[in-house]
Amino acid sequence: MSTIHDQAMNYVYQQVLQRLLSFFSRAERTALQLLIQRLAVAAGGMENIGQFKVLVNQTGSRDSCYTLALLRAAQLSIAGRAPGTFQLRVATLRWNGNSDTALQNMHRSYGALFLHDDPRVELLMVDHRQVLPFDHQAPICEEGRETHRLNLLLLGHRRTYSEALELWDDAYLATAEYYGQIARWNNGVDAMIGSESLHRQKHFLDGLSRAVQKAAIAGPLVTSAGFETLFPLLDRLGGDYYREFYTEEERVAWRPEGEFEACRRTGFININDMIVGKLEERWPLLSDFLGFQADDLSLYQSDDEYADPLVAAHLRGMQARFIEGRTYEAGVGEYLQSNLVTMRRRQVPEPVCEQMLAHFGNLQDSRQLRVQAEGWLSAGFDLNEIQLMCLLFAPFVDSGAGLERFLRNCHPGMLVALPDLHRAMQGLHAPEQVLKWMTDVSGLPVKLIVRLYSMGPVRLLACGDSATADEAGAEPTNDRSAEG
Repeated sequence: MSTIHDQAMNYVYQQVLQRLLSFFSRAERTALQLLIQRLAVAAGGMENIGQFKVLVNQTGSRDSCYTLALLRAAQLSIAGRAPGTFQLRVATLRWNGNSDTALQNMHRSYGALFLHDDPRVELLMVDHRQVLPFDHQAPICEEGRETHRLNLLLLGHRRTYSEALELWDDAYLATAEYYGQIARWNNGVDAMIGSESLHRQKHFLDGLSRAVQKAAIAGPLVTSAGFETLFPLLDRLGGDYYREFYTEEERVAWRPEGEFEACRRTGFININDMIVGKLEERWPLLSDFLGFQADDLSLYQSDDEYADPLVAAHLRGMQARFIEGRTYEAGVGEYLQSNLVTMRRRQVPEPVCEQMLAHFGNLQDSRQLRVQAEGWLSAGFDLNEIQLMCLLFAPFVDSGAGLERFLRNCHPGMLVALPDLHRAMQGLHAPEQVLKWMTDVSGLPVKLIVRLYSMGPVRLLACGDSATADEAGAEPTNDRSAEG
């Protein structure tokens, strides 16, 4: 019965492969053969390919779905001509910013590629540091949702108010920690496969470099080599990237405990050079075969894949109005122009660029954009307008150096309570109504505000800056010069 079942499944897999290949152009079929050769070399020869395991990260984006299809074609092609084929670990990080559209894209593409129940494939998701079977219907757990909310706020506050608010630093830090851990789980993997361009790799590592400095676990990172040095870099950062914000008792262990290799063997294989042809030529494969559906705004994303374009435009507008003394509309306009340059550099079809401008142009009243952006932040991170304003001014770090400025601009009625606020932020006794105000206006518990108060703002450095005091784990240099 087992032999009959195996024969039946092999027939199904070959049918999947034939249908998949029918969507490939001649250039893509050539790229597929080159991919197979690259994997065989990495495995130490085709005779070892059956013991070779690769990791591919899934976000439900257009590019990640296409990369997965290419890898599945390679896996099934090898299986049809060799005794064994490589094992595939497909994993995704559950984060508050995940859209339902992205999760549905993953679910449909997994089904189209017949990944479910294939013993050569692992479909995983990580939620609140726990490795679980992938389930597109499972909402992010409440503990994980709250942790991501707090971490977004903590990293956002680690800056001087005059610096632009990079709201997505937690996503870089959480993704990097996830890469390091999912590659070690359950006997680990031999390689992570990525199709990002070197520019996109450096953009991610630049974001991570900024985030690790804000998290006070390292200085600026070397990003010029891209992901070639990713795993050695992650190993040097340690096991818990949020350790400076939480006590030992508050930290959550990676689970299932005891199932993570202490010593990793993972390397990185870049297949960006095998992504051939024009973007529009891939749409039949993506839409007709994989069932991929584009989220309207995902077409307009900049290099920062975590940022919702509406929210990013809103933040730029808020920065311009409340910090720089210009108009909200001027900040939004600068974001649109910057995004347009990025889209054209990435060779996004001109009709899509025009569609982006038209979409934002239809928001004639800036209040519409604000309402939509604030709705996204509320739904995803329980972050309201008052808390966003607090985050914009970053009043707690560096012993509350920016607190008076924040109160004068946003809460002048609380200036009389300034001494009580400082006492509360030092962990000393303060009136209950002062403690409640701190929590309401920031979205943070008092104990975390106290920790921010004791930390300086980060003076972000580039790797090689002589001013760095940064051995891994050292507190990044504070900078009060921008405080005005």
